[in-house]
Amino acid sequence: MANRTVLGVYHDADSAASGVDALREAGFSNRDYDVLTGSPYPEEAFGEHVPPNKLYVFPIIGAFCGLSVAILVNAGTALSNPIVVGGKPVLAIPAFAIIMYEGTMLGAILFTVLGVIFESRLPRFSLGVYDTRITEGYIGLIVSAPEDRVMAAETALRKGGAEDVKFEGPAPTRTGR
Repeated sequence: MANRTVLGVYHDADSAASGVDALREAGFSNRDYDVLTGSPYPEEAFGEHVPPNKLYVFPIIGAFCGLSVAILVNAGTALSNPIVVGGKPVLAIPAFAIIMYEGTMLGAILFTVLGVIFESRLPRFSLGVYDTRITEGYIGLIVSAPEDRVMAAETALRKGGAEDVKFEGPAPTRTGR
């Protein structure tokens, strides 16, 4: 069963915190919702789950790749066209040091840029549900819920004081149970 997203829009941080409390009372965990805001708040200010950051791995891998490519290019060039100058060795490490350093830095920088794009989950082809008031200072709580729990999420968001609730796709129909 696919999950649907429900967005509750709140006027201020206190009402958004009430919405988080209502979601927890309704049985949603901190992995089921996320906070959207145009203002900077500290991570976990609303008790949401913060996924671990693995960005540090990308520059390390990039540095090793850049160093390897720099060594291969230096050694390959020197060995394919061996020119002995003044009795110096063809594969001279001190002469390769600057190019190896630059290759290491270039690899680390390129992989860092790729890592930022990857960790930011870009490009995002489907934006999902959103409200433009979030950029004006409102706070949004976006809940990912299975189809049978969408109504419970809406009820919890409204109970927490949401000014508006939006759905991804058509709004669920209420049955007279």
